[in-house]
Amino acid sequence: MSVDVSRARADTPGCETVLHFNNAGAALSPAPVLDTVIGHLRREAEIGGYEAAAEAREALSRTYTAAARLIGGAADEIAFIENATRAWDMAFYGFDWQPGDRILTARSEYVSNYIAYLQVARRHGAEVIPVPDDADGQISIAALESMIDARTRLIAITHIPTNGGLVNPAADVGRVARAHGIPFLLDACQSVGQIPVNVDDIGCDMLSATGRKYLRGPRGTGFLWVRRNWIEKLEPPFLDLHAAEWTGPDSYEIRPDARRFENWESFVAGRLGLGAAIDYALALGLTDIRDSIYALARRLRAGLSSIKGVAVHDQGREKCGIVSFTMETHAAEAIKQAMAAQRINVTVSGRSSTLLDMTDRNLETVVRASVHYYNTDAEVDRFCAAIEALGRYSTSGLNGTGGDSNQP
Repeated sequence: MSVDVSRARADTPGCETVLHFNNAGAALSPAPVLDTVIGHLRREAEIGGYEAAAEAREALSRTYTAAARLIGGAADEIAFIENATRAWDMAFYGFDWQPGDRILTARSEYVSNYIAYLQVARRHGAEVIPVPDDADGQISIAALESMIDARTRLIAITHIPTNGGLVNPAADVGRVARAHGIPFLLDACQSVGQIPVNVDDIGCDMLSATGRKYLRGPRGTGFLWVRRNWIEKLEPPFLDLHAAEWTGPDSYEIRPDARRFENWESFVAGRLGLGAAIDYALALGLTDIRDSIYALARRLRAGLSSIKGVAVHDQGREKCGIVSFTMETHAAEAIKQAMAAQRINVTVSGRSSTLLDMTDRNLETVVRASVHYYNTDAEVDRFCAAIEALGRYSTSGLNGTGGDSNQP
C-alpha cells in the first residue's frame, strides 16, 4: 500500500499554484483542514466565539484522542499549545532547576531550545553539555552513556534537526535514558507527521510537536505530550484559570492532567484544523507517508548530487525528507529568490539556527528543500533542472558581486 498521490494533490489547492519544497517550514494544508478552520471561523462570526466553541465541544475533545493515537500516548497526557516551541518550553521550564544540574543535548540542537538551556544555566547555575556526534553525524550513543553522571538532570534532543536531513536515533537515546532513570525530552517538531512516532517505542517522557509542518495543519497550533507519571512532577512556568483552580483567597490547585500546560484562551478553529490534519495523516498511514517522503528525498539528493558545483550536506544513518545543499556559484538566498521567481518554494537555513552543527561543518548557510508525499517525481526533476540551469548563469545578476562572498 502507498499514498495515493493523485488524490493527495487533488485535496491540496496549493499544488495548482506552486512547487512547494518548504514543507519543513510550513506544508500546504489539505482541503479538509482548510474547510474545518474556515467553517469554524464562520460559525464564530455567525453565533459568537464562546457559543461556537461550545457547539464544537465534542469535536474538540476528539482532537485529544487523535493526537494521542498519533504518537501512542493517552488523551489525558496531551496538551494543545499555540506552537511547538511554547509546548517544549512548558515542559522544560517545568523542572525545578538547581545549581549543578546537567543537561545533555545534541550538537545539532535547534536554536530556541539551546537558548532556553543557556538561560537556565545563567539563572540557576545548570550546565549545558552537548554530546559529540558519531561518524555518521548523529548523536553518539556511546558518548551519551559515558557522559551521564549523578548530576545529569535531563536528556533533551531534537529528533530531526532543522537542517541536514538527519534523523537522530531517538529510541537509542531513550534506552540510555531509561537505563539510568533520567527524563528524556524530545523535540519532534519535524518528525511528527513525517515518520511514525511512538512514545513508548522511543522511551521519551515528554514530546513537543507542531501543526504547521509535516502534519499539514494550521500555523499557530502544536501540542505537548507528557508521560502520566511525569505530569505532576512538572509545574508549568505560568498558570491561569484553565490550568488551575482558585480554591481559596490564598490557595489554588493545579489540575492533574496534561491540560495544566494549556491556556484557557486558544485558537479554537486552529485546534479543530489540527485535529482534521491528524485524522488525515492517520487515514493515509504514517509508514506510507514516510516511505513516500523518503523516496522523493532520495531522488532529490541523487539529482542534486549529479549537478556540477552543487554539494548536498545531509548526514546521518537515516535521512529524512529535508535536503540541504549549497552551490559554488550562488549564495543560498540568491537561490531561494531565483526559485521563487519560478514559483518554487524553498528556504534558507543559517548558522544561527543550529550553531554548533553548522560551525562544526564550516557552513554559513544552506538551501533547505523539504519534500512531502503530495510532491511528485516530476516536481523533483523540474527542481533539479532549475538548479542546473541556474548554475549555468553568471552570478552577477543575482548577488551583484560576480562571486559568492557568503558561500561556505
